[in-house]
Amino acid sequence: MAKLVLAFLLTSVAGMALAVVFVRYSVTRGFDDYVVEQQRSGFITDVTTYYETTGSWNGVDRWLQARGRRRGGPLRNQTIPPGGPAGGPPLRFVLADPSGTVVVPAEGYRPGDRVPDAELTRGLPLSVNGQVVGTVITPSRTVFRDPGEERYLARTDWALVGAGAVSVVIALSLGLLLARVITRPLRELTAASRRIAAGDLSQQVPVRSQDELGLLADQFNQMSADLAKANALRRQMTADIAHDLRTPLTVIAGYLEALRDGVLKATPERFTTLHGETQLLLRLVEDLHTLSRADAGELALNLQIVAPHQLLERVADTYRHVAEREGIELRVETGAHVPAVEVDPESLVRVLGNLVSNAIRHTPSGGGIVLRTSAAVAGVQIAVADTGDGIPPEHLPSIFERFYRVDPSRTQATGGSGLGLAIVKSLVEAHHGRVSVASAPGEGTTFTLTLPTPAPVPVSTVRR
Repeated sequence: MAKLVLAFLLTSVAGMALAVVFVRYSVTRGFDDYVVEQQRSGFITDVTTYYETTGSWNGVDRWLQARGRRRGGPLRNQTIPPGGPAGGPPLRFVLADPSGTVVVPAEGYRPGDRVPDAELTRGLPLSVNGQVVGTVITPSRTVFRDPGEERYLARTDWALVGAGAVSVVIALSLGLLLARVITRPLRELTAASRRIAAGDLSQQVPVRSQDELGLLADQFNQMSADLAKANALRRQMTADIAHDLRTPLTVIAGYLEALRDGVLKATPERFTTLHGETQLLLRLVEDLHTLSRADAGELALNLQIVAPHQLLERVADTYRHVAEREGIELRVETGAHVPAVEVDPESLVRVLGNLVSNAIRHTPSGGGIVLRTSAAVAGVQIAVADTGDGIPPEHLPSIFERFYRVDPSRTQATGGSGLGLAIVKSLVEAHHGRVSVASAPGEGTTFTLTLPTPAPVPVSTVRR
């Protein structure tokens, strides 16, 4: 704020100084022009009266000097005595007769000198009874002011300085006000940032304008909201991990204690239960490990060029018996002219397996699931479509978040760990692809993977 006010003050002072100098010059120039015009008018009146009285210019210069002395005070247009040397305060105006000969000298001219034609042309002709009897010339713009005129200009200077000072004070006051208005959003952002750094992620600042500061405030609010959401998701994820770990561990610990104390007998069924709970733990740990490696960009992919329909057939063969047991039809549809893709087959099978497993879980008996491939401008599209319950629109933006469940009442045993779709997204993006979802309640859900096709090998690199 201090720098902004200082810059505004310096700009105001510089502007006011330039304005004062310009106005001072204009006023002085105008005043001097007025003085010259008034003196010239008086001079013309005097010499015209002299000529009308005498009929010639003889002795006009001595008459002017004597007339000035009779009026009292120093003669403003004092000249060189006739025939005397050039020097001393000169007359302001030169008077030449019709032939161009100087009769009243001034700066640079002596009595009897010849005035150049160019100067005569710029001069002011004098006429008496319709006859040109002489020419008045102003050879110099040097103004000899009397004390009263000097005092007037001095008062004008002080008035300009006072006006400039008042203007600077007003400009400084307006600058302070403007600086506070401009920096207010910045101060609010600074205070909110400090509170966020202290752990309060609920900070929002008012958006007061639509300019750059308003855009900055809006982006800050979005960042704050995203941080709060991420923090809430982190806490929820921690709670979900703890819950998902606690349930199988509690079952395992209970069985082991009962077996140790002889309360329960070791039977194949109980070992199967313990093995199932252990597998849940292993899957959860493996899923978390996969996501952590994806976040770090450390997923190891064994890329191979494969036909998409081969992957779909492999997944369909794996899950067909599960689907048939639930009364669900599972089929594969292959589009025409679908190019091969360069993927890690095991990773993509895992992706498709997660999607098919979800589809089976949410599709009622009598429904169907279709695995479909098709060529697209951006590469190859693989879709997993079901005729199940569908997903409400408000859940679609968060469907790929970790531990997100459309139905919060579902547990790991009944609804999965909540990491499946997050893993799908991470693995697809690791292949430089993307995944999208379209769904409507009661109409089913379609997940679409878009994978790039491998770049063609240049002919020059083909080994012959």
